[in-house]
Amino acid sequence: MVLSLTSDEAALLERTRDFAKTVAAEAPAWDRGQKFPRESISDAAKIGLTRLQVPADLGGLGFSLACKTAVAETLGGADFGFAMAVLNTQNIAHRLTMGLDPEVRDHYLSDVITGKRLGCTALTEPGAGSDFSAITTTAVRDGDGWILNGEKLWIINAVEADIVTVYAQTDPGSGGAGIASFLVDGDCEGFHRSSPIAMTAQHSIGAGGFRLEQYRAHANEMLNPPGAAFKAALQGINGARVYVAAMCCGMVAACLDTAAEYGRSRRTFGQALADHQGWRWRLAEAEVDLAAARQMVASAAAEIDTDANAMIAAAQAKVFATRMAERHIATLAQNMGAEGLREDHPFGRHQIGARMASFTDGSTEMLLERLAARYQKRKE
Repeated sequence: MVLSLTSDEAALLERTRDFAKTVAAEAPAWDRGQKFPRESISDAAKIGLTRLQVPADLGGLGFSLACKTAVAETLGGADFGFAMAVLNTQNIAHRLTMGLDPEVRDHYLSDVITGKRLGCTALTEPGAGSDFSAITTTAVRDGDGWILNGEKLWIINAVEADIVTVYAQTDPGSGGAGIASFLVDGDCEGFHRSSPIAMTAQHSIGAGGFRLEQYRAHANEMLNPPGAAFKAALQGINGARVYVAAMCCGMVAACLDTAAEYGRSRRTFGQALADHQGWRWRLAEAEVDLAAARQMVASAAAEIDTDANAMIAAAQAKVFATRMAERHIATLAQNMGAEGLREDHPFGRHQIGARMASFTDGSTEMLLERLAARYQKRKE
């Protein structure tokens, strides 16, 4: 199976490919300077990447998840963190159009799709990551609104994003049944941004956090009521797992192209490096696994686009693609020898990107446990 795109979607993908060349060239400097690429995200907005799934009648493109995964692969091949930053802002723009009070939606939507303001989704906390139901941020009724208190950490885009989907517990001890989601404005009283997280690499992901202290959310700023928010988050994560898997494909493809070009030009022991059988077999193995991962991504995206239950397909695609990326990026870097250590090559950044992908939107271990549990249930 291959991704099926309309002519308009294919045109966007072509613009993204041109844009990704600039991203790849600038990405090493972002890490060197520990910089969040705010200006480049605005440039991504100009070609439509922050309104990809927003309905056309609301100023968006109304494109499919298949198109989103193709964009994710292309941007991921340039820089994983940047791809995540752009698509997370797009996710907030899309979420604003899904049943939110039109007055609230219209107040924020234009700023997000034009890149004037950035968005992020805040689930993770200092003591709750993959175990989403364990969050402790609270939402307490107060008249016709809610008072939110708590801390969020390891949030993509949090270093600058100020339009936030926050998940909070309305009934402590109730697990997922008590979780609701709210639209939070970082310019309002009670929102306190934390310092950026100092990381080894991939500063372009904008990882950080914030505290909510007596933050007041109005009744019409509730995105999902208790119980429904937990289910909506799990459903949205299926799509996220698919485009993260696509980013892994992009990173491997970029490393494969770099290694292949180097192998044609570098000579050792009187012949081109690519003429050594053991050397080129590593490229062939990477190409085989890359093709398989792309098929899994396309299949899972197609299931989601047709409203099928894609939990299994999305989890399998992410597990396979992240493992494939960690294995082959390291092997292809070895094929480059010392040359692969140059910062203008993608290997170092992509190795960190693949490691981040393995625990983003559900760790590999958690997904394997979920898959194993469902498989065991079918056998009983």
